[in-house]
Amino acid sequence: MATTGGKNSSGAGDPARTLELLWRDSAAAPATRRGPRQGLTVDAVVDAALALADGGGLDALTMRAVAQRLGVTPMTLYTYVPGKSELLDLMLDAVFLRMDRPPFGPEQPWRDRVTSVADANRALHLRHPWLVDLRIVRAPLGPGVMAKYEYELAAFEGLGLDDVARDSALTFVLGSVQAGARAELDARAVERESAMSDGEWWAAHEPLLARVFDGARFPLASRVGEAAAVAYDGLYDAEHAYAFALARVLDGLAALGTP
Repeated sequence: MATTGGKNSSGAGDPARTLELLWRDSAAAPATRRGPRQGLTVDAVVDAALALADGGGLDALTMRAVAQRLGVTPMTLYTYVPGKSELLDLMLDAVFLRMDRPPFGPEQPWRDRVTSVADANRALHLRHPWLVDLRIVRAPLGPGVMAKYEYELAAFEGLGLDDVARDSALTFVLGSVQAGARAELDARAVERESAMSDGEWWAAHEPLLARVFDGARFPLASRVGEAAAVAYDGLYDAEHAYAFALARVLDGLAALGTP
């Protein structure tokens, strides 16, 4: 797959340097020991970058801000990580490596295993909201990415899919989870910025809507919208949306697999 590039894309840095950093160890990656300040490591740089991104999103992530957080100059930081593009790949691989991966039991139905994968990815996106803003097209082939991929592919064992279909099924599941996480994070942002819950917003605007909205002209919208608003106590219920979408995804995969 091709990437359109951009400042917040995976795989946009120097691939050779990125791979060296991703697979660093004490023998193979002298970059983890370079620099005038003793004790600073690539891992420390990544942790500082993650703290900035988790707290303020990708807009808050600059090499200067990371350097300030670590108490070093930007030039010192560049001796550990060549630039922001490589740093984004390191951050992505790190959160993938650290994410929860509940073990699969051999007796578990495939639906339960895939649900575990979906739940873990939803939790990951809600814990690191900047992930929905990072274009992950050419994922960095580091230990975190590979461990995550290996684990998640195993969830489809017993479904009767060939290798290509298994990869596509995983992409389908993860795409659905990411879309739901983005909607949930957007809803949280709106609530935070407006200082009103959905229920409070609805209560405040319902009198005006009642005066201008013609229910006879839009009978379906009126009936269904009212039913949903009552059910959700507002405009949107993230838990319901996630559970509904996941159930439909699982039903689709069941139809794709062999009995």
